[in-house]
Amino acid sequence: MTTTGRRALLTAGVSAAATAVLTGCTSEAPGPRRPSAAEQEAERVARAEAALRLRSVTASRSLLERYDATLAAHPALVPRLTPLRRSVAAHAKALGEGGTTVRPATAAPTAAPASATASPEPTPTPTPAPVTGDPRAALKELAAAERTAADAHTAALLTAPPEYARLLASVAAAGAAHTYLLTEGARA
Repeated sequence: MTTTGRRALLTAGVSAAATAVLTGCTSEAPGPRRPSAAEQEAERVARAEAALRLRSVTASRSLLERYDATLAAHPALVPRLTPLRRSVAAHAKALGEGGTTVRPATAAPTAAPASATASPEPTPTPTPAPVTGDPRAALKELAAAERTAADAHTAALLTAPPEYARLLASVAAAGAAHTYLLTEGARA
């Protein structure tokens, strides 16, 4: 190859390289960056998990409020219900951990998760149904509330991530045990 040919080849190579480098530099301002499909999916999964956690904590807090109402209406049941209430409070706290924003508890401030923050617009807390005057009937109502919460936790297992699913299963099993202690266990 001649010197002129080499020069032409070298010049063409340098020109191509310069064009490739300068192509990335534009005078237009970049628009907003669109999230990738993977980022969008991760955001969807995070929102779904946050909603699941909120529903689970809400179910446990509603149950805790039911315990508080029953204890207020029937002080004679305090020795029997206090350990179960403590357990439900611990469940509500455990279910809310992980940075999920949850509504503040109204009836039981001791049950609020330490790691959770209040939502910017608090959701009004429904007041629990009035507690019957008969202690045995009140225990049956409380057992029904335990069963409802345990069923909600069991249903949430289908969409929960693995670690949270294990926690939900444990809380649901404890709810089933509480139901037994509130009904059948009373007869033993």
